Amino acid sequence: MLHELRDDGYELSSERERIDVPRVHRWLSTDAYWAMERPLEQMRAALDGSEVFGIYGRDGAQVAIARVVTDGAVFAYLCDVYVEPAHRARGLAGWLVGTLRDHYAARGLKRFLLVTRDAQAIYARHGFTEVQPGRWMECHLRTP
Repeated sequence: MLHELRDDGYELSSERERIDVPRVHRWLSTDAYWAMERPLEQMRAALDGSEVFGIYGRDGAQVAIARVVTDGAVFAYLCDVYVEPAHRARGLAGWLVGTLRDHYAARGLKRFLLVTRDAQAIYARHGFTEVQPGRWMECHLRTP
């Protein structure tokens, strides 16, 4: 269980039952380029298959999300990192990413990956570097 509290009252928690699924779905399916129009049931399945982390304001409302797909031993993939617009520019994304990096390092994992189109600077501050070209491959799966 991961639980952190900042001096300004924001709380980071891995308590799955606290995730506000309809709110997270609304954020990602309408405002996140990587998840536009993601169906609610697909969002639920993604959350169910991941370790999930939320940030909550003083009032207890969720203001950010991240999920990590991992084998728990060697590899973790950070995805769906999102901070509600009204709570941006407060260092929440950096706090979330840095806390998760340290959490998985303490568990002994060796590789922590992510994909981003526009937030390289945030992740670079927490030790992420570009993957060497020519080594990684991907296959975009399409439903027939």
